[in-house]
Amino acid sequence: MSESPGPHRRRRLGDLPVTAIAELAGVSAPTVSKVLNGRPGVSEETRRRVEVLLRDHGYRKATPNQLTRRIEVVFHGMLSSIAMEIMRGVEEVAAVHDMTFGYLDVFRRNKTEPLWVDTLLRRRPAAVIAVSSAVTRQHRETLVEGGIPLVALDPTSDLHSTPSIGATNWSGALNATRHLLDLGHRRIGVLSGPVKDLSSRARLDGFRAAMDAAGIPFDEHFLRSGLFTFEQGRDLALELLRLPEPPTAVVCGDDLQALGVYEAARIVGLRIPDDLSVVGFDDVEQAAWCAPPLTTVRQPFAEMGAAAAKCAIALVAGQTPSRTRVELATTLMVRGSTAPPA
Repeated sequence: MSESPGPHRRRRLGDLPVTAIAELAGVSAPTVSKVLNGRPGVSEETRRRVEVLLRDHGYRKATPNQLTRRIEVVFHGMLSSIAMEIMRGVEEVAAVHDMTFGYLDVFRRNKTEPLWVDTLLRRRPAAVIAVSSAVTRQHRETLVEGGIPLVALDPTSDLHSTPSIGATNWSGALNATRHLLDLGHRRIGVLSGPVKDLSSRARLDGFRAAMDAAGIPFDEHFLRSGLFTFEQGRDLALELLRLPEPPTAVVCGDDLQALGVYEAARIVGLRIPDDLSVVGFDDVEQAAWCAPPLTTVRQPFAEMGAAAAKCAIALVAGQTPSRTRVELATTLMVRGSTAPPA
């Protein structure tokens, strides 16, 4: 026999998700989050109505001593050079607003597990910035239900209404490809990132757009997709360079793949840029150190971190972003790895 709920049965926290509370109250989920965390921007009548629903469904309002002035940045296996640039941007903005910041790397945790989210809920940061693939829809819902604003930085999947900061991946790849076309290359290979990633798809679309605009048919045999790693870049590039008619240039999804192409060229006895031109994407600090220095598309990671921090602080203050997606401009950094085909 099942137990009757009864009027005195204690409800569990999260008996209803915040979105359901919002629907019952006739308000938005962010409004419920403001009430849950004692933030301004809600009329007294609305606040009272929402508080009754929250109390009835087992939610406890955060008290002032529970709230922190801390922004938590969540990474998923990011390169140290990229992570440091992002954190530098976050720090600059946080300092102006008298806030602290910290980070959490969840690379060795299963993305589908909410355990790292539980860690954040216990810390009760003012807001969370999730970088790349560090956040899923499940994570987003858990944070929203916990009343913690979320900003996604370069998300790999669609998070619907979550505010996100990114870079102009499409135009960056377009400009990189145009650079090679202007040098005279026609047989251009592509190493793309994971096919499901938003940034990978945008970069591949930018490449195709440049080829189409130039009236150059793209040979699909010159396309390979893999992870953003040195090893994948090396192995996939070896496949391209061992074709009967290999490409004279390769556009890569990121700089690690591009450095892998350098190794593949060494293995098959090709010289860069005399025999093969290479273009990366990101402009990590190692790009300028290799020989020859790598031509690549620079993502403004510090500026992206600062923009994400500004958005997060605005959400904490109860403001609604005018745009849910902000893209910062990329820049083509022309160095020694590109030259006209032999």
